[in-house]
Amino acid sequence: MGRIFGTDGVRGKANGELTPELALALGRALVTVLHEGGTRRPSVLIGRDPRWSGEMLDAALTAGITSAGGDAVSVGVLPTPAVAHLTKRSSAAAGAMISASHNPVGDNGIKFFGPDGFKLSDAEEERLEQVMAADDGRRPMGTEIGRRLRDPAAVTRYIEHVTSIVDIDLTGLRIVVDGANGAAASVAPQVYRQLGADVVEINCRPDGANINEHAGSTHPDVICAAVVEHGADAGVSHDGDADRLIAATHEGGEVDGDVILAVLAREMHHHGTLKGDAVATTVMTNLGFKQAMEGLGVAVVQTRVGDRYVLEAMRERDLNLGGEPSGHLISLDHATTGDGILSAVRLLSVVRSTGASLKELATVMTRLPQVLVNVEGVDRDGLDGAEAVWEAVRGEEERLGDGGRVLLRPSGTEPVIRVMAEAPTQQEAQASVDRISDAVRDHLTV
Repeated sequence: MGRIFGTDGVRGKANGELTPELALALGRALVTVLHEGGTRRPSVLIGRDPRWSGEMLDAALTAGITSAGGDAVSVGVLPTPAVAHLTKRSSAAAGAMISASHNPVGDNGIKFFGPDGFKLSDAEEERLEQVMAADDGRRPMGTEIGRRLRDPAAVTRYIEHVTSIVDIDLTGLRIVVDGANGAAASVAPQVYRQLGADVVEINCRPDGANINEHAGSTHPDVICAAVVEHGADAGVSHDGDADRLIAATHEGGEVDGDVILAVLAREMHHHGTLKGDAVATTVMTNLGFKQAMEGLGVAVVQTRVGDRYVLEAMRERDLNLGGEPSGHLISLDHATTGDGILSAVRLLSVVRSTGASLKELATVMTRLPQVLVNVEGVDRDGLDGAEAVWEAVRGEEERLGDGGRVLLRPSGTEPVIRVMAEAPTQQEAQASVDRISDAVRDHLTV
């Protein structure tokens, strides 16, 4: 059996790579592993986003859990961070979220959370795969079989949690909410209205097929245009499972994860609540963020690309704030994973408490022009030993000095090498990327 789990659970085309049979096997393996840990009749919370295939995979995962002697507790359509929070705050032995996040409707995924609300470690996922491969076919019988249960109050408990983290009144603030026709569609507007905001909803009518379709955080132009159209003070845009946030100013300017992170970091630093006076980000975070943090006296801890690596660094160094440019932001004082709705509440709280507009707050950092190119048709595995390519990289680093940077890395999911450059001007960034890309093609073309 090849590796099933990727960097964010199990992903694939629904009914293609990710079949009901695989979901059933995952459910059985999870309960078997929980039995190994001494839990006699474990309960597993299951949430999903509204895409059609979620119903099929929910049924299969539930069948696997109950056939192995565990109880499956359905919390219905809820954001991923809600499932993580509810798992931690309940007596559940584990949680499961069925979602492909910002991906198209044809994709889906399954990720698991431990009783502490954190995603499973690599070692725990490997153990699940071992159990799946060694399934001996034995099944509990009679009253030892698990049951499917429902928790209709789950959404209420999550909303109470998010609205309780700040003491603010958003009355008089008009915001546009893009729910990506996903898991945030009903939850996010409720949260902002309970805090007093005047809410305009867009893409908050999921039908199972329209999730992320020209909507949500991967289409920031939509929220930017909507804020201007509705004369709102700000806009907030989520993805399919609501673990991301991209915002928009009243003039329709995009505020991405880097800028939101910088706003929150400055506010926490000012109030003395930023642990270690440091923030965790990935190598893709704009250099302008690092420069802004240096000006504040805040350290920046950089990791590999992926929210799990950001979270690992935060836990290792006891930090409470981290995130990615995509808007996947982690506030460890309040959540165990990225939470787009919680991040929006925190951002709007800064808007209200400071009296500044989101446009004014966004000036905390100046974004350097960035160019990213995927070089195809090359040997990504040969990059480490391609000295001529790295010589080209060093040349660009010397040329840019402290005013820019370059990044070269093989893709972990595609047969390409990614070349990125940031510089004082778009032209300089493009020129650096072009020269490095040419070197990659000259020495690594297959």
